[in-house]
Amino acid sequence: MSIMNMLRRIGVEAAVCDDPGAIERADRLILPGVGAFDAGMKMLNGSGMRPSLEAQVAAGTPVLGICLGMQFLGRKSEEGTEPGLGWVAADTVRLRAADDLPLPHMGWNWIEPKGPSALFDPDDAPLRFYFLHSFVVACDDESTALATFDYGGEFVGALADGNIFGVQFHPEKSHRFGMKVLERFTRADL
Repeated sequence: MSIMNMLRRIGVEAAVCDDPGAIERADRLILPGVGAFDAGMKMLNGSGMRPSLEAQVAAGTPVLGICLGMQFLGRKSEEGTEPGLGWVAADTVRLRAADDLPLPHMGWNWIEPKGPSALFDPDDAPLRFYFLHSFVVACDDESTALATFDYGGEFVGALADGNIFGVQFHPEKSHRFGMKVLERFTRADL
């Protein structure tokens, strides 16, 4: 509901969908996720909504995966055995930060946009977002990364591949920085 609250706050009409027909009528989709990879993928696959999601992705509807939702976009995760959605050439791997940094990575961190994109304007930097995760997405093609963050190493903080977008952080918990990302995703000509 925090995502819905943030969308309301920026004036975007949105609905939580549990109906495949509603997904098929959407002009943007947000795929949130909290928890473990296998449990989330089993829930998604068992919901009966995956065929509608697949159809929308194939039709070019912009999709934004948030946190675990971003991890779902790839082929697989080291966290489990369930296959991911396979929409992006990437895998989710355990976050291997420097020994003195706690896991999960929890709290505020800066991201570095790789250049202008649908989600970020580098002129807005520095950009700070709220993170809570122990796994990260490793993209096959580094040009897929829209932004990176440093946590004892450089990791993908946001990605894009065609109409598929993902952010490892929680924009709905990231105040004005997250509000701007959600505004850009929901209002940009993607």
